[in-house]
Order: sequence, then C-alpha cells, then structure tokens
Amino acid sequence: MQEITREQLIAKAKELLDKGTVNRVLGWKRGEFDWDITPALFESAEELDRDFVWNDFCGANFSKYLIAETKKQPPVTDKPVLVFLKPCDTYSFNQLLTEHRFERDKVYAVGIPCSGMADINKIRDVADGVVSVKSEGENLVVETLYDGTKTLPFADMLAERCAVCKSKKHVAYDELLGEDGELLDSNRFDEVEKLERMTPDERFAFWQNELSRCIRCNACRDVCPACTCEKCVFDNPQSGVENKAAANSFEEKMFHIIRAFHVAGRCTDCGECSRVCPQHIPLHLLNRKFIKDINSFYGDYQAGAEVGSRAPLVDYTTDDLEPSEATKWEDTNA
Repeated sequence: MQEITREQLIAKAKELLDKGTVNRVLGWKRGEFDWDITPALFESAEELDRDFVWNDFCGANFSKYLIAETKKQPPVTDKPVLVFLKPCDTYSFNQLLTEHRFERDKVYAVGIPCSGMADINKIRDVADGVVSVKSEGENLVVETLYDGTKTLPFADMLAERCAVCKSKKHVAYDELLGEDGELLDSNRFDEVEKLERMTPDERFAFWQNELSRCIRCNACRDVCPACTCEKCVFDNPQSGVENKAAANSFEEKMFHIIRAFHVAGRCTDCGECSRVCPQHIPLHLLNRKFIKDINSFYGDYQAGAEVGSRAPLVDYTTDDLEPSEATKWEDTNA
C-alpha cells in the first residue's frame, strides 16, 4: 500500500538516465520470494524494467551503500549515482555526510514517500507456510501452503520501526516524488521505558536471554550506517574475539555493548540492525536507550537531522550534565 508506484520510480530513473544526470541507479531487486528484497545496481532501462522492485518489503536503507559506490576505483564515472531515499533513510544520509563518508556531489538523491514496511516475521506468526505476499489496498493478501489465502490488515503487519516511525519528512534530497510528510509524535521509547521499569536482575535476564542467541554473523554491524570503520576492532585477529560466536556469557554481550557505545549519539534509529538479525534480537533497543538518555540529559537531539550538527557526546556547553573543571573554577571564583 505504498503511496508511490514501482512504475513511477522506474520512470524517474529512466528520465535521469536519459538526461545523463546519472549513469546508474541504486534500487531494490527481488530475490527468491516477494519479501526477499536486496539492494542492487541498475545501469540501463532494460535492467530496470526486468528487475527493479518497489513493494512493502523494500526496507533496506541505502545510505551506507553509497560509501563504497562513490569510492570505487578506478572511478566508475564523473556522474553521480541515483539513490531513492525513504524519509528515515535521509537521516542516515545526512549523518554520513556529517562524518565525511562520501562526497555529496557524487550522489543524486530522490526522496520518496513511505507508508511503512511489512514484517515477514509478523506475517509468519499468523500464516503458516507463506508462499507469496501481495498488497491490495489496506490489506496484504498472503498465499500459504497450509492455510490457503489469508487477508491481513497492513497496519497490523508493520515492522516495529515503522509502527513507531519518528518522521515522514525527508531531511535531504535533490528532488522529491510525491508529497513530503511531517515529523511524528512517536511513541518509540515505550519499549525502552518498559525495560527501565524492570529491576536490574530482570533487565539483565532479559538481555542475557536475547543476546545468548547471537551467532556473531555481524549482519547488524555490516548493515549499520553508523558502523563505517574501514577496520573494525572485531576484525582484528590479535583481539581474541575476531568474527567468532561467543565462547562464554561475557563475550556474547561484549560485542553488542561495545557496538552500542560506538554508535551512541550517531545512531539515527533506522532499525536496520534488528531488521537483518537472523535471530530476531531487538538490538535497536540498546541504541534507542542511548538516544532516550541523551535527550534527557542534554536536550532533544536527532542524529542526521542536519548536516554538520554535533552530537552532544562530542560537543560541549556550559549547561552540560557534567561541567568541566574550567566551568567549576569559574563558578567558584565568580
């Protein structure tokens, strides 16, 4: 039930290719199933007509893919790559520009509206043996092996990050298709508050149970727009923790705790980490807790809302939660 159609996106991509504005398109391609959508590069109208997909499972955030695509050696061309960005993607786009991870003039960004993406795991919870999923108005029509055809309300099948979407407004684009949305009064911190109301032992047990399922596939790290180090500490063969499944209860938590601290103040809450996790660990809650605390301690801050904005953790004001020694001296000697 997306607001814009596949045909409209293909038409825009062909137009920009024909004009020579861009010479390749970063978009979505169908995998084996309707919900098995993967990022892909298209270089011709024929490829777009044959393989380009836009449906309720095109959740991939393309921002991180621009890093490698704009730095290919030798350079592919002096023309930019076309990328389609949903509202939530544009925050990661801006954050990466703030961190100088790619050059803005090498990308042509087209903002597209999004009604939210469906979660195949929610669909599988109520439909056994899913074969295909099609959108029809406000519903999803699901063909199954064992339950026949089921009609499910699209709103009930939304991915968690879409159900608590923070914004339908694009914060970056070269041109916009369709109507832009607004910032939303999101309830995205509700689940974090539930964890905060737990006792320390209950909270520890919750995360012990969740993180114990981690198989260290590194999918969360590899997809995260905030994880862009060219050499990750967890790839270091001298670290003792290189790309391996946890050997003990400490290791199974260490990877995720270190990663959460690494992206604190830079995470845009895009939810890609949880989307790609094969073990369905709610990793976004770790990052969302940091976002909530930063807002509480330093004032509301949204990573990626503006290019060049400084996160509270790397900035300083005299109103900071913990004043510097210089400020203490000034207060004492005032």
